[in-house]
Amino acid sequence: MTETTETTGRQAPHPAGGEPVEARVPADLRHVVPREPQQPTAPPRSRPPEPRSPAVATVAATAAARGHGGRLALAVLLLGQFMAILDVSIVNVALPTLRTDLRTSDAGLQLVVAGYVLSYAVLLITGARLGGIVGHRRTFLAGLAVFTLASAACGLAPGTGTLIGFRFVQGAGAALMTPQVMSMIQRTFTGPARARALGLYTTVVAGGIVVGQAAGGLLVSADLFGSGWRPVFLVNVPVGVVLLAVGRRVLPVDGGRHGAGLDLPGVLVISPAVLLVVLPLILGHDEGWPAWCAASMAAGVALFGLFAAVERRVAARGGRPLISARVLRAPGLLPAVAVLILAPASWGAFLFTTTLHLQGELGMGALGSGLAFIPCVVAFGLVSLNWQRLPGHWHSRLIPAGFALAAVAYLWIGPLAGGGVGYEALTAVIGLGLGVMPIVMTVALAHVPVEDAPDASGLLLTVMQLGQVTGVATVGTVFLTVAADSHSTRHAEYATGWSLAATALAAACAALVLARRRASVTG
Repeated sequence: MTETTETTGRQAPHPAGGEPVEARVPADLRHVVPREPQQPTAPPRSRPPEPRSPAVATVAATAAARGHGGRLALAVLLLGQFMAILDVSIVNVALPTLRTDLRTSDAGLQLVVAGYVLSYAVLLITGARLGGIVGHRRTFLAGLAVFTLASAACGLAPGTGTLIGFRFVQGAGAALMTPQVMSMIQRTFTGPARARALGLYTTVVAGGIVVGQAAGGLLVSADLFGSGWRPVFLVNVPVGVVLLAVGRRVLPVDGGRHGAGLDLPGVLVISPAVLLVVLPLILGHDEGWPAWCAASMAAGVALFGLFAAVERRVAARGGRPLISARVLRAPGLLPAVAVLILAPASWGAFLFTTTLHLQGELGMGALGSGLAFIPCVVAFGLVSLNWQRLPGHWHSRLIPAGFALAAVAYLWIGPLAGGGVGYEALTAVIGLGLGVMPIVMTVALAHVPVEDAPDASGLLLTVMQLGQVTGVATVGTVFLTVAADSHSTRHAEYATGWSLAATALAAACAALVLARRRASVTG
């Protein structure tokens, strides 16, 4: 009786499902089950493939990431990110040659460097949103194409004005390209694979600046075909062309959210807000910190407040704000933002001031000073690529411990500023401490919904960029002021070490809050 009830209580499948209906019904009850009318069989007709939803596309992309195609896609993304970071620093060592060749003024040299950083920082959040709207793959390839063409134009520029203009365009291309890297990692990889990918990502971000200094010195010193400074830009062209060709084949396709808007009011407020804060930080020291620097930063802070009000109004009207409150409410994201401002500030300032010291009082060339950071980058990569091998309950504790280690190491910059093995070992210890930054990014993104990954990645990239600029402007000013007063970069390293230690210690305190948030969520 039980068998009869269970059999008749469920819907009979269609015969096309495989086994006939009668074969699944007891023989004494087959007269109860109505027979479906037999239809003449016809050859199956081919139908066009149905469009895949974003969720299906994400699943397909994740499956692809498990094979060789996924590793090749990751290589394309990281190389694109590497080129964008490289161009922040590769031009620095070419400035003396550029000044002689183009008869460029001091202000022109500043804008050659600042133009790229400004457009890059200002447009990062907008680039992240565009990726979410039209698709990360499409936006990454478009940004890579703009970046590659602008690099060629910079390398062929006939004068300072055109070079500055194309540097702004180059930064815009980088702002389109780089937010998609973290978003595609977030959407494509899961679990340990995502942790490894984020570790590689952070190593590329940190190492790109150092490699840029060394590569710039090598290219300028080689003076290929008498081209002087131009190869520091032209080197991007063949790499970009290869990445475009390979990327079209291996990057996972995603359709974006075609119904989502760009939040134009938010873009029109946040872009000048970032510009007004970043511009005086870049140009303030060389200009002697005139009154307009303070006024500009104050206006930028006011616009950030206006931006928050605009975003609340957009959300209240049913729109999708540029930075949604849901992203900011993700557990641990706000403490991670604080950490990712402070830690890159100390990292950027350390690279900047140490390079000036190595090329100043220690008399190293551009190539030698770049190679001097190799122990630091190796140690950084050692931690960032292997921390996930440790027990899971250690991860949240590693973050404040790493920054505390970096803070202690920074205090020894002055006493060991004479160079030698001890100084190189010190840079390695600093790299070990700062190597915990990938853990911060992993924790920050762990509880962000996949559909909000573009917004979160744009926010994190923007604060990291602003953190580096802030560190160079503040700690760099301390270094340059003391060096000018004492006529010794070694004396300046003492003051720099204390400033960097304070910044790293503040990052460690923010990391403690992040670790507690993480523990409360996982507990």
